[in-house]
Amino acid sequence: MVSRPQDEKLIRELFEALCTAWNHADGESYGACFSEDADYVTFNGQHLKGRNAIAESHQELFQGVLKGSSLSGEIVNLRFLTPEVAVFQAVGAVKLRWQKKVPESRKSINTNVVVKQNGEWKIASFHNCRIQKPGILMKLFSRFMGLNKTAG
Repeated sequence: MVSRPQDEKLIRELFEALCTAWNHADGESYGACFSEDADYVTFNGQHLKGRNAIAESHQELFQGVLKGSSLSGEIVNLRFLTPEVAVFQAVGAVKLRWQKKVPESRKSINTNVVVKQNGEWKIASFHNCRIQKPGILMKLFSRFMGLNKTAG
């Protein structure tokens, strides 16, 4: 059995491969990071089912609206649920080809469940969402509910 530090290294390499595939506009390599029956939820709630759907939809994006884009990100939290299952959160952003830097509005956080299959780590579930500052309604609700009070 591979030790957990080695598994953590392999999972981080999997995430790097995901970013590299994006940056090379390679839908097939992007999809290869996922298990055959993976679930993928985009930042806007679209649900893709299966490696092929993930690969095909991303290839279309790479040839269309995301042409020339780049993905950067990093794993910020990783824990093992079993020796063959782990969950991690990563933060990152897509920079579109005409942007000099990533706008705050494009920053995202994603949660991934990864599984070890035949000695390889694959993403079985990916859920992405944009990082947003609380809007005025959330601020008012928080104040009303007393969520902003400090102990003292």
